[in-house]
Amino acid sequence: MEAQRGKAIEQGGFLLFLGLITLALLVVVLPFLQPMLWAALAAIMFQPLLRWFLARLPGRDSLAASLTLLVIFVAVILPAFWIGSEVVDEAAGLVVAFQQGRIDVADWFEQVFGALPANIQASLSESGFGDLTALQERAQEFAQDSLGLIAQQAIAFGGSVFGYVLAFAVGLYVSFFLLRDGKEISRTILRALPFDQSISERLAERFLGIVRATIKGSIVVGLVQGALGAITFWVVGMPSVLLFGVIMAIASLLPAVGPAIVWVPAAIYLLATGAIWEGVVVIISGVALIGMIDNILRPILVGRDTGIPDWLILVSTLGGIALAGLSGIVIGPLVVGLFLAGWGILSEQRAAAAATATS
Repeated sequence: MEAQRGKAIEQGGFLLFLGLITLALLVVVLPFLQPMLWAALAAIMFQPLLRWFLARLPGRDSLAASLTLLVIFVAVILPAFWIGSEVVDEAAGLVVAFQQGRIDVADWFEQVFGALPANIQASLSESGFGDLTALQERAQEFAQDSLGLIAQQAIAFGGSVFGYVLAFAVGLYVSFFLLRDGKEISRTILRALPFDQSISERLAERFLGIVRATIKGSIVVGLVQGALGAITFWVVGMPSVLLFGVIMAIASLLPAVGPAIVWVPAAIYLLATGAIWEGVVVIISGVALIGMIDNILRPILVGRDTGIPDWLILVSTLGGIALAGLSGIVIGPLVVGLFLAGWGILSEQRAAAAATATS
C-alpha cells in the first residue's frame, strides 16, 4: 500500500513537472508561435506536392522538401508580399485623402440619397439615417479608423523590420523540417498523447480535416472571390482595387452576406452617380461570378463538410481573428472543431458504457 502511494506521488510529480516544462516551452516559443503555426499549415497543405517530388526523388527527402519549399516561396509568399505592400500603400493613400478632404463622404451621401425613391428617403429620414451631418461624421470616422488599421501596418513593419525578417526566416526553417520529418513528428506526438490510440487517431483526423477544409473552403475561395472583385472594380474604373479586393476576400468569411457587403454599396454608388453601365457590370459580376463561385468551388475543394454549424464558424472565426490576428482564421474553427469532436467522443463512450451496463 505504501509502495503504491509512493509510486502515485512519483507519477503525480512527474506529470506536474511535464505540465510546467510544457508551459515553459510555450512561453519560450510564444514570439514565434504564429510563423510556426503557418509553417505547420503549409506542411499540411503541401503534402501532395511533397509526395509528388518524393515519387520522382526516392530516398532524397531533404531535396524533395527543399523543392516543395521553393514552390511555396515563389507561388505563395512572394505574391502575398507584393499584394500586401500594394494594399498598405493604397490604404495609406486613402487615409491621406480623407485627412486632406479630397474624399468627401457628404457628397457621396447626397448623390446616393438623392437617387433613392421618395418613400425610401422618407423611411430613412424617420429612422435617423437621413441626418447628413451625423452620418457624415460616423462614416468619416469609420473609414479613417478602418483604413488607419491597415496603414498602421506599414509603420509597424518599418519599425520592426528585424522582427519580421527573423519571424519569416524561422517560419521557412520550421517549414522545411515539418515537410521533411512531418510524418514521424506526428506519429511521435500521437503515441505520446495520454489518450486511447483510437481517440488520438480520430482527433488527428479531425484536426487535419478542419485545417484542410478551412484553408481550401475559406481562404482559397475568399482569395478567388477577392480577385474577381478586384478585376470587376478595375474594369469599371474604381480606385484602390487591390484594397477592395482584399476587403472582399476577408468579407467572404462571413456566412450569408460575404463579399456582397463590399460590391453592393459599390454598385449603389455607381448607379446613383450616373455610372449606369459600371453599376450594372458590378451587379452582374457580384451575382453571377462572385456570389456563385462559392457554391461551385467549395464542394470541389473541400469535398466534405467540417460538421461545424455556420453560426459557430462565424463566431469562432471573428473571435480567432480578434485574439490571434490573421492566424485566427484557422485557429478559431480548429478550436471549435476539436471541441465538438472531443465532446462527441465522450458522448459515444458514455453511450457505449450505458449500453454495456444494461446488457
